[in-house]
Amino acid sequence: MSGRLGHMLIKEFIQVLRDPRLRTVVFVIPCVQTLVISYAVTLDVEHVPTAVYDQDRSPDSRELIERFAASRHFDVVAEVESESEARQLMDRNRAAVVLRIGPGFMEDLGAGRTAPIQVITDGTDSNTSAVVLSYASRIVAGFSEERAVRRLARQTGAARPLNLVDFRARAWFNENLESRNFFVPGVIVIVVTLVSLLLTSMAVVREREIGTMEQILVTPITAAEFIVGKTLPFALVAMVDVILVTLVGTLWFGVPIRGSLVLLLGCTALYLLTTLGAGLFISTISYTQQQAMMSTFFFFFPAMLLSGFAFPIANMPQVVQWLTLANPLRWFLVIVRAIFLKGVGVEVLWREIVALGVLGSVTLGLAVSRFRKTLA
Repeated sequence: MSGRLGHMLIKEFIQVLRDPRLRTVVFVIPCVQTLVISYAVTLDVEHVPTAVYDQDRSPDSRELIERFAASRHFDVVAEVESESEARQLMDRNRAAVVLRIGPGFMEDLGAGRTAPIQVITDGTDSNTSAVVLSYASRIVAGFSEERAVRRLARQTGAARPLNLVDFRARAWFNENLESRNFFVPGVIVIVVTLVSLLLTSMAVVREREIGTMEQILVTPITAAEFIVGKTLPFALVAMVDVILVTLVGTLWFGVPIRGSLVLLLGCTALYLLTTLGAGLFISTISYTQQQAMMSTFFFFFPAMLLSGFAFPIANMPQVVQWLTLANPLRWFLVIVRAIFLKGVGVEVLWREIVALGVLGSVTLGLAVSRFRKTLA
């Protein structure tokens, strides 16, 4: 048995490594995808094109505009003279924000009255609009506080008002709140999932499509040996991909990996039970590589959307949250982010590891059972 299995493994490795296109898909594309997706997927909003509609044209209004321009979040690209001109800039996507300062702004501030200003955002991108409004609120709040301190100093001679509460904020694990540190570990999970699924599902279908499946079945090789010989090489390839994309994430993007790399690889092995099982199952229902590819994406995208990669699971409806419990991508994503950013170990992640092991064993067991029937 060991000799037949060894020959099967050698055949699969030769088939993977001798094809230049397949080598590119296996080793180069994951790194390229990690680079491209990690640059593209970010919640940090910077250099938003901003138009200014200053109806006051006073030193105070110019000071506020300069604060917006000095921020890395806003780039003042135009000064408009009317609302219609501002609307045209937003319609043509030349400006995503309009800062409108009404007449009498400086006079109201000097008299101690509320001086309203308006920040208009392009609401077609609700996430960016919410972040932009948060940044604008902080700039305006700082400007307002400084003006209040100046006015109080002129009236009472006090340098600044007495603060009864000393508020200090601090973020753990991601000190600068960089969204890339949150998304890059998730991108690693997504890339490894897609590569392992595609390789496993299409490898078996390729044998059937080119007509070599029957030749293999008439050999002394057993169904178990055939399954192991088809899946084990791709599991090892996926482990290599994990190391490659992890190096890209840590060395290129500077994402810290504070936990154990051995634990990461061990959890990856458990997770691959699921992707290999799903790939085997897809191979039993597909007759061509095109069908296998389409079936893989039908499985992959719902799993990604329900994993918590981009959308918090806590914000989903309760029924959908229950469905995510059967999604191995969800558990593996928690493990990878915790190992990268928190540096925790098995004592904290044992629940996720157990869930991953159970789901992987069940998925692979069902897929192998169905695959045996297909071979028979």
